[in-house]
Amino acid sequence: MAVTAASNEAQDGSVTAGFWSLTLGSIGVVFGDIGTSPLYAFREAVAGAAEGQPVTRVMVLGVLSLILWALLIVVTTKYVLLLLRADNNGEGGTLSLMALGQRALGRRSLFLLGLGVVGASMFIGDSMITPAISVLSAVEGLKLAAPGLEHYVVPLTLCILVVLFSVQSSGTARVASAFGPVMVVWFSTLAVMGLIHISDDPSVLAAINPWHAVHFLLSHGTIGLVTLGAVFLAVTGGEALYADLGHFGRKPIQAGWLYFVLPALLINYFGQGALVLSNPAAIESPFYRMVPEILLLPLVVLATAATVIASQAVITGAYSLTRQAVQLGLLPRFEVRYTSESHAGQIYLPRVNRLLLIGVALLVLVFHTSSGLASAYGIAVSTTMVADGIMGFVVIWKLWNWRAASAAAIILPLVVVDTTFFSANLLKLLEGAWVPLLFGVAMAVMIWTWRRGSVMLTEKTRRTEVPLDELIKSLEKRPPHLVKGTAIFLTSDPSFVPTALLHNLKHNKVLHEHNVILTVETTQTPRVDPSERVRMEAISDKFTKVRLRFGFMEQPNVPKALAIARKLGWQFDIMSTSFFVSRRSLKPSSHSGMPRWQDHLFIGLSRSANDATDYFQIPTGRVVEVGTQVTI
Repeated sequence: MAVTAASNEAQDGSVTAGFWSLTLGSIGVVFGDIGTSPLYAFREAVAGAAEGQPVTRVMVLGVLSLILWALLIVVTTKYVLLLLRADNNGEGGTLSLMALGQRALGRRSLFLLGLGVVGASMFIGDSMITPAISVLSAVEGLKLAAPGLEHYVVPLTLCILVVLFSVQSSGTARVASAFGPVMVVWFSTLAVMGLIHISDDPSVLAAINPWHAVHFLLSHGTIGLVTLGAVFLAVTGGEALYADLGHFGRKPIQAGWLYFVLPALLINYFGQGALVLSNPAAIESPFYRMVPEILLLPLVVLATAATVIASQAVITGAYSLTRQAVQLGLLPRFEVRYTSESHAGQIYLPRVNRLLLIGVALLVLVFHTSSGLASAYGIAVSTTMVADGIMGFVVIWKLWNWRAASAAAIILPLVVVDTTFFSANLLKLLEGAWVPLLFGVAMAVMIWTWRRGSVMLTEKTRRTEVPLDELIKSLEKRPPHLVKGTAIFLTSDPSFVPTALLHNLKHNKVLHEHNVILTVETTQTPRVDPSERVRMEAISDKFTKVRLRFGFMEQPNVPKALAIARKLGWQFDIMSTSFFVSRRSLKPSSHSGMPRWQDHLFIGLSRSANDATDYFQIPTGRVVEVGTQVTI
């Protein structure tokens, strides 16, 4: 993300320069997605309610009331006031909430794992749809400013998106400082536009009464439920408030939302409603109709800048989420590049970036308009929100030690609201909602295959492995030829002899003076204190077990972590150390326990994994790879 690590002062809620700096940063990054919803949310909701018929006062007031209470219930109550308190060592997000729930239960829960996988898959799907619909909706303003440019909307959108994804490798540090000020201008503009137009029909303020929302739903039947799916577009991006918790802290995010972003959004929505009440024809593009023609082009430019920033936020969010999934063992290793020397959270994943760009470009080319994409948008976010709500219940009940009835009384109404939005978006399944569902299913199948294949592979290799204690006893009775230096053997289970060590003894018939059985462990916490990073256990005069612990938000750096071992008495010198890594070549088996297609998928995922040497940041000149062939 563009800004990292909330300061202690901000966490304590102290009104300091650091706190307000983080608040400004949160406005620039956290609220970009939800902050650009006024471009299309009100338009799509009212158009869906009208279904080609004239727009009525009941429709406008009903939609506005639904938007108002959706923002207050789903975003403000659920995320800002409740889930922001459910932090996993300061971190938030779907996978952090899953890990927190697992820890609260004291065991691994397949149900929570399933919720985490579904929520994460849909969040990544959202990372494709958000750039497409946001940038497309902003550029569509050109059709009003210069009707002759209508045919250039899609090509221009694609050009902006290609440039956006192309600059990801250079990092966001250079432009991060501009994110906050630009979004402050954006939200201020939203508020001013709304204030000017509320006077067009002040009776629009009656929509504050929730009866207008209830009356609209009761009187419009199925159309009301379809409209509810469009209303949900106003709260998309609410899940980002929780996902970015670790980058800014709870207090700055709450302050930015409650005192600035929420009022600006509501004022703008009510301004759009008043404009449409006074001029129903403005429903074609109520947002851009709020300014005189002379200001239309500058507003398009500002909206495009805001949508690019919103897109940047979800793209980097997808990077962070993918890294978390890799660290938790849900996906194979991906190449991670750091784009900032001072902010560990600023990362770039080339493969993920390419896949996102391809997906975003295809969405723009298939749907052409923001209205077309709107049908595909809500289902991804509503699915994530339902998963967050259920996992939040487990955390409140088990970790916060609430009574089950009390936790249910708080969470159940919120989950019911999310489920209602989810059901409403399912009605648009054939209109485009199938896109994120298809992507979510594909992601879930990949994660399920990777986890299942990894477990089966571990169980199969375990049958042929030799207990480490037995090997050490055998070597003490018949010692091989010793060579100087230190050999480090990477393994996932230090109780058994690493394959690379067995092959070294079998083929080279030598043993180093010092041998380290190294295990890299990913914890259920986002980060690990440096004092807890290294654990050493001497098991003989020639063998030592070393365990390195990293949080799921951290990128493992083995040499740097081993340097900490010097404080524990080990004179680690990388120039006299060799790292032995096993490289497995997988072949499908007729009795693997998985269908043949899943065997091939697992093998493909395994081959696509980033090299362990690069992933653990081990100098290539100190690595010896030992190849083995394994059938699954």
